[in-house]
Amino acid sequence: MNTKNRVPAKKVIRKRTGHISFGEMLHSFRQAQELTQVEMAEKLSISKQDLCNIEKGRKTVSVERAVLFAKALKMPAKIFAKYVLQDQLQKAGLKGEVEITSVA
Repeated sequence: MNTKNRVPAKKVIRKRTGHISFGEMLHSFRQAQELTQVEMAEKLSISKQDLCNIEKGRKTVSVERAVLFAKALKMPAKIFAKYVLQDQLQKAGLKGEVEITSVA
């Protein structure tokens, strides 16, 4: 197998699907967990309407709120923060990818 010309899977997926927003990620997570919007909203301590608006991209979420969502869902906070920050870059018209790394 020739590894010189390998393309990371993330690049291939992004080329085909484009940017995945925080709302889309949250929606996918909810579906994977087989939760209704009402059940998910209860876990996040928000209204069903707020959840719907977030999933559809009509309402944005701060990094702080994304971290609270991650904790409520027992997910890594860095992943949720990354999606929110990536959304902000996209809205500002900046190309690039957010990467969050730990510091000592």
